[in-house]
Amino acid sequence: MAVGKISKASVDGISPASRDLFLWDTKLPGFGLKVTPAGKRIYVFQYRLGGGRREIPKRFRIGEHGRPWTPEKARAEAERLWAQTRHGIDPAAEKKARAVREQEDAELSFEAVADRFLSDYVKREWKGSYRYAESILRLHVKPILGQKSLTAVTRADCAKVLDRIPSEQIALRRNVYAVLRRLFKWTIGRGIEKSPLDGLDPPKLPASRDRVLNDEELRLAWLATKAIPYPFGPFFRLLTGTGQRREEVAELNWSELNRGRAEWNLPSERAKNSEASIIALSPLMVAELDALADGETWPRRGLVFTTNGKTPISGFSKAKARWEQAIVDLTAKEAETANGEPVQLAPWRVHDLRRTLATGLQRLGVRFEVTEAVLNHVSGSKSGVAGVYQRHDWLLEKASAMEAWATHIEGLLTKEDRSNIVSLADHRA
Repeated sequence: MAVGKISKASVDGISPASRDLFLWDTKLPGFGLKVTPAGKRIYVFQYRLGGGRREIPKRFRIGEHGRPWTPEKARAEAERLWAQTRHGIDPAAEKKARAVREQEDAELSFEAVADRFLSDYVKREWKGSYRYAESILRLHVKPILGQKSLTAVTRADCAKVLDRIPSEQIALRRNVYAVLRRLFKWTIGRGIEKSPLDGLDPPKLPASRDRVLNDEELRLAWLATKAIPYPFGPFFRLLTGTGQRREEVAELNWSELNRGRAEWNLPSERAKNSEASIIALSPLMVAELDALADGETWPRRGLVFTTNGKTPISGFSKAKARWEQAIVDLTAKEAETANGEPVQLAPWRVHDLRRTLATGLQRLGVRFEVTEAVLNHVSGSKSGVAGVYQRHDWLLEKASAMEAWATHIEGLLTKEDRSNIVSLADHRA
């Protein structure tokens, strides 16, 4: 056993042997250098807690020579460990306890808990909103709370998450708040006893949206999609013709479609409200799908709208901008032909197509319950006691309603009023 001052010169100068060698520092008791036969130089600290010579000494590994462990830094760490032992603290036990605490903190970090929330709760109990909740957490919450321990998240932290969202994006603020509320409710008993959202007022409600495209706007919007190639041209037409939600149409799989029955079976795991739905396909929609399938034999599986064959389409904002530009180009062309002024469309959102269909069906005399069934809404006509006792599926009525809507669109395209071709009188009672 060699003794001497542990310095850069002594560390570099010692040569390995056939077995471990030790150099013990002459100034700091317990501070040593271990040199392995392979040439590794490892700083160690050896100690006895009780101080008696009969006690078997314990050896603590500080670290291997190099970065960050220079002789000076290793000596400073050994001095810290020596001070711990003088107070009866076992460095090895403290290191183990610290590792346990760090592991617990990692498991309780907001990011880790959020991932478990998505996999253990959202995928099972909130299926239709998985992509929505995942994107909310990934884009707006994790960048702020990240590795912070769930137990350390405060009301101020939640306010910071919401305040980073531009004030004009009122709906987004409420959506983020709603996801956080569900997450913290789920975590009560799994790491926290009280939600940090308690006492934080929810963001104010956005102004009521009532934008509905009129018939001329609907005509222009439909015709403009012809200038947009696959996948978004046909995608926008299916949105307009079925009135279903954007993500539900974007993720449409051929396996959900039945041409013989002219139906689309939307499974519960893909529906936003987790309610399975049968969507009647009008002849107009069947024709669109025939064009996509290049014939009347539809594929048995695979995404209807995809650019790589593996994932559904995305980039809706850019696609909507292209659609709006196509409408502008179309109105300019029609105005030039007619020697008139181009039609100017007021601002509108893709979701307004859903409201436009609902309003259009009401104008066509479709019963409210049928319109709700078409949209797969769970509201007044399908919730509570009505939902328990009203088990009618409205399949025939939905098929008639969708055919009437398609006929109305076709009439707009030819500038004829054909909205009364399909009679809905039998469904008004």
